[in-house]
Amino acid sequence: MASPEVAVDVTTPTTVQTARTRSARGNIVFAFAIVLALALAYLMREILLLLYVSALFAVVLSPVIHGIMRLHIRRWHPGKGWAILFLMLSVGTAASLFFAFALPPVLHDVQALVSELPTRGPQLLDELHRFPLAAHANFSGISARLQGFASNFAEYLFLSISTWASKLADVGAVIFLTIYFMLEGDEAYHWVLSFFPQSARGRLNATLLRADVRMGKWLLGQGSLMLILGLCSLIVFELLHIRYAYALAVLMGVLNIIPIVGAMVSMALVVLAAATDSWEKVVGALIFYAIYAQVETSFLTPRIMKSSVDLSALGVLVALLMGSKLAGVIGALIAVPTAVLVTELIDEYLVQRDEAIPAGQAS
Repeated sequence: MASPEVAVDVTTPTTVQTARTRSARGNIVFAFAIVLALALAYLMREILLLLYVSALFAVVLSPVIHGIMRLHIRRWHPGKGWAILFLMLSVGTAASLFFAFALPPVLHDVQALVSELPTRGPQLLDELHRFPLAAHANFSGISARLQGFASNFAEYLFLSISTWASKLADVGAVIFLTIYFMLEGDEAYHWVLSFFPQSARGRLNATLLRADVRMGKWLLGQGSLMLILGLCSLIVFELLHIRYAYALAVLMGVLNIIPIVGAMVSMALVVLAAATDSWEKVVGALIFYAIYAQVETSFLTPRIMKSSVDLSALGVLVALLMGSKLAGVIGALIAVPTAVLVTELIDEYLVQRDEAIPAGQAS
């Protein structure tokens, strides 16, 4: 009877040392690749931010596109391309109508103010002197500063134009990329999923789809806040008889989508319009917005965002603070949808849930 063969380990110390050397070299190469990827991401951070913002806008606008696609005109219903075109035309038409009706009165008053400035200038200074807080102000120093600003206005204007041209180029890039992601976002999405193992794609896909639904509801909540602010502003501005009440109310509502900065810009315009008539209107407008800001922060935003994107008030506040700190206005604008995405990923992959204990085994 033949004796069974015994497996012999032929691994030599030299082979083990070679494997360890190759493993160490692989780890070093992988570390260098990670560092190189992080360095490239830092150098291209502005481009990556534009790509992320565009993809996020495409996700947020997807419920609007799907709603347009569900419209039926007899037997025809629009496809995705027609829905995107209809959305763009609607936004462009609304903006054109707003500027067509809002700008002419403003331009007319500005021209009248410029023509009357030589005679109304001394009157304005006299009124400022009679103002209690400005009785002892040094207007000669202010005048000198204004003259210095006027002498450097050409340089300031050139720098401002170049800066705004760069910002407008970024806005155009975001619009173009958003349209691209809405048209071909599914292909890009599945391409990104292909980088993950087959066994992990199903779970990640389900998580991202849940985040997509919640992020789409953010626009509904934000639209509700914009509508409430616009209507309240219109009522108050009409009661105070502030000039351009309709245009300013629309701006207040639309710019509310940009946290902090939008409110500052819109209120600056309201104060400027009210100051052309009386200081009482300025004080009334400021009191209105101070009260509304408190109501929105403590009551409206927590409840509307809680019902739409299922985020707590603390989560919304922390997201806005972090977003504005990391990326300024753009960061604050996309803070809440990003928080929804991060929350969904953390809830799926990091939160450890207790398994249900049968009733008979409960202590």
